[in-house]
Amino acid sequence: MARRKKEPKSVHRENISSAASILFMEKGITATSMDDIAKAAGYSKATLYVYFENKEEIIVFLVLTSMKKLCAYIASALQQEEDTRARYDLICQGLTQYQAEFPFYFKMVLDKINIDFDAHDYLPEEKETYQVGEEINQMLKKFLLQGIENGELRSDIEIVPTVFAFWGMLSGFVQLASNKEEYIESSMGLSKSQFLKYGFDVLYQSIVNKEVYR
Repeated sequence: MARRKKEPKSVHRENISSAASILFMEKGITATSMDDIAKAAGYSKATLYVYFENKEEIIVFLVLTSMKKLCAYIASALQQEEDTRARYDLICQGLTQYQAEFPFYFKMVLDKINIDFDAHDYLPEEKETYQVGEEINQMLKKFLLQGIENGELRSDIEIVPTVFAFWGMLSGFVQLASNKEEYIESSMGLSKSQFLKYGFDVLYQSIVNKEVYR
């Protein structure tokens, strides 16, 4: 324990949250106790409470960590390409990769995120998660505006509603492909990747400038 005490708080929180993440995926949140998490992380229960007051704090921390990953995926996609369709494809790949790497938290970030930071107490990670989400939204707004400016996307789309509509449709599509993979293959004869490619293309066609791609 002497070595552990010298390590920064962030290291302990990472160790604990990593162990908790595995347990949550294996057993579910409800069935996982703080005792379970302490044992899996190699900490005493008393030490565990030094870094997280309860299970909810661990979940909030994990959601933030996964959101930062998603933000990095999207930022990387937008930096790699200049062509609008190529950037869109990389965004879709990033979202698919995020769901595959963090299936448990993928569902969570699609749920309600706290945006009221005046009326009640909140965890610092909750506000940071909101800020990361806003950063992602800003990147996607810029992506759409650049696509309109270069003539590749329709000029009549409303930016903010389109960002949120695409979040809902893309994320729902990725989740559906994951949940119904066997059914999709048996009923349509399509692999998960083929189904996703088809769906992503259908969504892109809804905002593409038809004058350019006739």
